[in-house]
This record gives sequence, C-alpha cells and structure tokens, in this order.
Amino acid sequence: MVVNEIREMFPALSRKVYGKDLVYFDNAATSQRTQSVIDEWNRISAESNANIHRAVHRLADEATQAYETARDAVKDFLNASAREEIVFTSGTTAAINLVAFCFGEAFVGEGDEVIVTEAEHHSNIVPWQMMCQRKGAVLKVLPVDDSGHLMVEKLDELITGRTKIMAVTHISNVLGIINPVKDIIEKCHSKGVAVLVDGAQGAVHCRVDVQDLDCDFYVFSGHKLYAATGTGALYGKKKWLEAMPPYMGGGEMVGTVKFSGTTYAPLPMKYEAGTQNFASAATLKPAIEFINLLNDSELIKYNDSVRDYLLEVLTKDERIILYGVPRGTNEEKIPLFSFTVEGVHHEDLALILDKMGIAVRSGQMCAEPVMDRFGVTGMLRASVAPYNTMEEAEYFVKCLNRAINMLM
Repeated sequence: MVVNEIREMFPALSRKVYGKDLVYFDNAATSQRTQSVIDEWNRISAESNANIHRAVHRLADEATQAYETARDAVKDFLNASAREEIVFTSGTTAAINLVAFCFGEAFVGEGDEVIVTEAEHHSNIVPWQMMCQRKGAVLKVLPVDDSGHLMVEKLDELITGRTKIMAVTHISNVLGIINPVKDIIEKCHSKGVAVLVDGAQGAVHCRVDVQDLDCDFYVFSGHKLYAATGTGALYGKKKWLEAMPPYMGGGEMVGTVKFSGTTYAPLPMKYEAGTQNFASAATLKPAIEFINLLNDSELIKYNDSVRDYLLEVLTKDERIILYGVPRGTNEEKIPLFSFTVEGVHHEDLALILDKMGIAVRSGQMCAEPVMDRFGVTGMLRASVAPYNTMEEAEYFVKCLNRAINMLM
C-alpha cells in the first residue's frame, strides 16, 4: 500500500483551493473520509433508512444490522472483552460528559477528588468541573513540563484517599506527545482510582488495546478516524457501566415503564436513549477497515519520514517555538505540530497559508489551559495523516517560510 493509492480513496484530496492543490493539514480537528465511508452513509440513507431496534420490517432490520455490525467492529478495534462494553455516542465530548455525569452520580460525593491534566482538551475539563460543582468535589490538575510531557512523578502527591477518578488524554491535541497512560493507570489503580482515557487522538495514532491498558473508560470520535461526524464510542468496563445510572431517559433504554417505576435495558442500550445516528454510526465499520490497511511496514516507514522531516525543520528554525518536543526518540510524538512565531500572529499565518491551498488550524485548539501554561494566546497547528505526502510537507515548509517573511 503506497500513499498515492491511499489518496485515491479520499475524494476531497483531489480538490483545489484558490486554484491550488489542497494540502489538508488539519487532520487532528477532522480527518477526510474514504469513499467507502461515504458510500456506506449513502447506502443506509437511500436504501435502509428506518429506525433501529424497533420494527420487524426489512429496512429496520438492515439498519439495525449495520449499526450493530459497527459496534462489533469497534469492539474488535479496541479489543474490548465484550460488545456490551461499547456504547455509541455522538463523539468524544458526549462520551466524557456521559461518564462525568453518571460516575459522579454514583461514586462522587462532597469533598471527593477528580484529577485531570494541564494538557487536556476543554471536553476533558469542563464536564469534570461541572460534576465537581454539582457534587461539591475538588478538581486537581497534573501539570506538564516545558517540553510538553506530563509530570507523572507528581501524581503520588495528588492522589489521596478521597480521589475517585482521573481523566487523562492519550495524546494531547496541542502537544502531540504520546502520554504514558498505561503507567498512569497502574499507579491510579494501585490506589483504587478509576481512569478515563480521552482517545480522540490516541485511537487515530496508536494501536489501542483497552484490556492491556486496563483503563476503566476509553472514548473516541469517529470524525477524526475517517468516519462520519456525529459518531463516537465509549468503552467502559462492565462493572462500571452496570453500576452507574443512565445519562438520559427515553425510548430504547428501558426495560419496563410504569408510573410506579421504570427499569432499564441491559448494556449497552441502557446508555443509548432515543433514535441514534444510525446511518453515521454504520460508517465506523468501513473507517476501521481502512485503518487496518494502514498497518503496512513500508507505509509506516514513509509516514514516519514525513513526521521526522517536519519535526527537524520546525525545531531547527530559530524563529519558531514548537510545543511538545520529544525527550527521547521521535516515536513518542505523533505527526502533530503546534508552534508560534515570535512577532507574528498565528491567525495571520493561517490565512496566508490558506491562500496557498494549505489547511491548518490556528487559535487555542479548545485547550486554553495549555495556552496559559506556555504563555501564549494561540498557536498554529499542522497535523498530518497517512494520506499526506512528503511533497506536501515540503510545500508546507516553503509556504510557511514565505508567510513568515511576509509578516515579519
């Protein structure tokens, strides 16, 4: 499998922007979609558009089968021990909110503690703040060092007998460093603390095995993983999912409904109230099938060379400050590069690069505490996917240099 073959699977990559070939370097926000993903969404919408899990007619059965087959694909993708441990959500944000609410209702009381890290996306901070405010709990923060690595050695100081759960990102969407989540989980579990891992970037760039990690919860979004928007999944150990109350009430999440009281459906339906986004959820299967194609040694070697090239260029340019720098080998960093240029506004750079056909992200990346940690108001981020080429990387560097010279 070579990169040009991969590119042919993505219709969007052949388009032009302002008369120039599109260079899409905003993959950490949303990846492009394969034709197989688009075809599956169209197929369900055009041929099998019927509510799932309810009617006995043919269309409903087809939609239900596609939805549940996608659940099996996610179960295998994460190596969960049972399909009942996979709950479909609208994405990482919804999954974290679900756990923060439900875990909080069941296990967190006044004076208890929750730990997050300084490197988290807002989606893995705000839901925990809301829960702590509601329950009278305390939110603690594990800091990052100057190179963008979590200061795991400080975790022992943060954990007390009142600590109930820790929420940690597998990979920061700003810093791009693969965090030692397995070590963090082991440390937390040794003190009776549950762990949620935000896998919005981790599920894209790592081979995730939730049984090996032994995490209590793992969440990710489909739209960063080549699937449709409005999709995602929560993995949760059965013991937690069975013990927590449901997040929402409504159709399909019930066993029996009486005015005298209601019982809840078995897992995972207990957490999937209402009509689900079944056409989009079905696209998780072809997206995962595509990801499995990427496990090719030559392709991995090529992708690593693109990462290494950009890392070298951005770290050697004295005008550029790169945030999230490997301390050991480059293998601990994904091809995601957030940086600032002294005396140049990140949004001005992004606008000029856009005119050159290059799509990058500028701003706070929904991670304002990270910006505060490094004393900046925003950054420019280039994030690369397996369908990006060395030629695109070289063009990006050329255009970035030109844009900096125009603005300085």
